[in-house]
Amino acid sequence: MQFQDLDLLRNIQQALTEEGYENPTPIQEQAIPIIMEGTDLVGCAQTGTGKTAAFAIPILNLLHRIVGSSKKVKHIRTLIVTPTRELAIQIGESFNTYGKYTNIRTLVIFGGVNQTPQVDQLKKGVDVLIATPGRLLDLHKQGFIDLHHMHHLVLDEADQMLDMGFINDVKKIIKLTPDNRQTLLFSATMPLAIRELADTFLTQPKYVSVAPISSTAETVQQKVYFVEKEDKRKLLYHIIRNDKLSNVLVFARTKHGADNVVKALKKNGINAEAIHGDKSQSARQRVLDGFKNKEVSVLVATDIAARGIDIEQLPFVINFDLPNIPETYVHRIGRTGRAGNTGLALSFCGKDEKPYLQDIEKLTRQKLKVVEDHPFPWKEGEKKEEQPGAKKDFRNKNKNQSKSRKSPESKKNKKRWY
Repeated sequence: MQFQDLDLLRNIQQALTEEGYENPTPIQEQAIPIIMEGTDLVGCAQTGTGKTAAFAIPILNLLHRIVGSSKKVKHIRTLIVTPTRELAIQIGESFNTYGKYTNIRTLVIFGGVNQTPQVDQLKKGVDVLIATPGRLLDLHKQGFIDLHHMHHLVLDEADQMLDMGFINDVKKIIKLTPDNRQTLLFSATMPLAIRELADTFLTQPKYVSVAPISSTAETVQQKVYFVEKEDKRKLLYHIIRNDKLSNVLVFARTKHGADNVVKALKKNGINAEAIHGDKSQSARQRVLDGFKNKEVSVLVATDIAARGIDIEQLPFVINFDLPNIPETYVHRIGRTGRAGNTGLALSFCGKDEKPYLQDIEKLTRQKLKVVEDHPFPWKEGEKKEEQPGAKKDFRNKNKNQSKSRKSPESKKNKKRWY
């Protein structure tokens, strides 16, 4: 199938042609006809499958028929709710790209910044509003947002909104919208709470699902390094320097850990920056823009902050920390190897992370290739290297026994390795 077979308006088709879009992805091929016929939809698709275009293109096609001339008064016809500022901005960019030959006006609103410019744009009128839950409810309460003319409601990354504690806000937002709306819900996973949300607020929806969450892209080469956790930063620098890697997305488990990785890389002359929840919106956007423009070589991110990152032809993803939820691993490495491009995903596995690796391999049904030829492997026979002395031997023995009993999360009183 080609986009030309989808009966799109000439204005939309021209924009897609200029972007080099010829064949829709599986999620686009399934979802676009359903949305264009006005049916509610639940889409299950992981990162990198073309999900944003799957709802943006048909919505723009429908809105252009309604909006037509720019002389008409602007009302919010489409509301898109998404969990993070970065993702909201990315969706806004997509709508502007696909709708550049239409009179459709798009606005992105989110918290953490002055609301005045957003309010000014709302007063001028918009057709498509893309918002994070908190700022949307806040501006609605102040009387700046009118949803009575709304046609489409899109709930994007629903599972992430659940994880971030937004689910009650989402329910409040849904109740503010007209009953005769068309509702589209997209999620990478389908936990019970999301299925219940769909059953409650969608009307006879059709379900489409592509690339199950347990699958990883065939275009992504996956490797794992067994490395002592105190040597991870040395290994990261070694790989980046020796293989001359740039445009690398590195995942760290914590905000503090991400900052320390960046500090270590900068100390060794690598242009690296971190992006996480403690950074201001302007700082996060500045770092993200620098990474997109290849001014920043290495971007170190936590999972929530990285959810909105959408960068074409991202060649390298490195799991500095293995995630304790195996589905998160699939999300992470799904950011490379997109749109037919090849990608490389490297994972660092400390001894205490071996159970996480086993869970990942069980979920994905594949063994990661082990890289053995590197300078920082797991240390074997540590007891033989201990210096003599009864007190020191006793302490080391207790430490090793304690380590074998405790999971990584239970070591709250120990000094963190990062």
